[in-house]
This record gives sequence, C-alpha cells and structure tokens, in this order.
Amino acid sequence: MNSQTQAMLVPGPAGTLELAVDSPAGEAKGVAVVAHPHPLFGGSLGNKVVQTLARAFVQQGWRAVRFNFRGVGQSTGEHDAGRGELADLLAVVQSQAAQGPLCLAGFSFGAFVTSHAVQALSGTRDIHRLLLVGTAASRFDVAPVAPELHERTLVIHGEADDTVPLADVLNWARPQHLPVMVLPGMGHFFHGQLPLLKALAVRHIGH
Repeated sequence: MNSQTQAMLVPGPAGTLELAVDSPAGEAKGVAVVAHPHPLFGGSLGNKVVQTLARAFVQQGWRAVRFNFRGVGQSTGEHDAGRGELADLLAVVQSQAAQGPLCLAGFSFGAFVTSHAVQALSGTRDIHRLLLVGTAASRFDVAPVAPELHERTLVIHGEADDTVPLADVLNWARPQHLPVMVLPGMGHFFHGQLPLLKALAVRHIGH
C-alpha cells in the first residue's frame, strides 16, 4: 500500500498466513482486520477496495491488518468455501489483536467471512466498528449482525452491483432491521469512486 507497509508471515490453521500491516503515525487506537474478496476470483490483500478500507482505518488512527486467505499469495493451504477462511481470520485476530480495541471489515466474500467472525467473537470481544462492503449475500449464508452492534456497523452496497444484486443484500438486512447505505449507480468494485468509499468509511470509523 505504501513504503511503510510491513509484510509478515504468521502461523495459521493451514500453515502460514501472509499479512500486510499499515500503522498510523503515533500510537494506534487499536487494530482493524480487513478481509479480501473471493480467493478463486482473484481476491487478495492487494484488492483496491481492501486497500481503501485499510487507508481509512490508518487515517483514523488504527493499525490496519490485511491478510491473504489460505491458498492466496504466500498463505498456505487450499480454498475451503468459508469454513477454513473463518479460521484464518480468527487466527489473524488472535495473532495481531489478541486484546484491546478491535475493528473488523470485509469486502464481498470477505464480508461474508467477517460476519461469521463477529458471531464467533461474540461475548469474548467488543467490536468497536464493523464495515461490510459489497456483502456477498447472494452466494453465501451471511451471518446476521447482533442488534447491539447495529449502531457500530456500516453496510455499503452499490445500486448497480451485478456480482451481488442489491436486492439480495436488502433481503439479508431486512429481517434484522439493519440499515444499508446504497451508492446510486455504483458497481461491485466501486470503480472511480474509491475516494467516496474511503470518505464514508472514515466518517463511520471516526464518529
């Protein structure tokens, strides 16, 4: 992401996990873990939406940790349709943010995995902010967000998303009464609109 990005390898459930860590100037408020889109469709920690979310966290004083799911880049193992990937995300949290303030964010498949990580951490960790972008609700069983987290959650989706139809995200959110921020005319990857995505994320993280 920038010359200050720290690359590291940490132990994971399937061997090794590759991380990219960006730190703010001064002492960090806590750690934000950002999950990338589908590994079988080119998703990695270098994804532009993932980098944009990481930049938003760093701007607001958080240490941003991006990582490659198993089988991507230098992360060992094979794709596991979300089950193993959830274990990967929880291992990153344990490795990089075992205690202290924690934020979670995910894009597309990463949002699906992140939703289940929030559920798995419920009762043991307090999530300061949750960001779910382009949530893959049409392809996976995205976990509901607990009501007490709604005010700390930002769900963003493009109106013209042809990878994950907006209607499917609304169908997921409706029973929870969970608000969804819809960006008119926007597609799945927010082409040309990443500065807007970052601004919305920054506002949510900092409010």
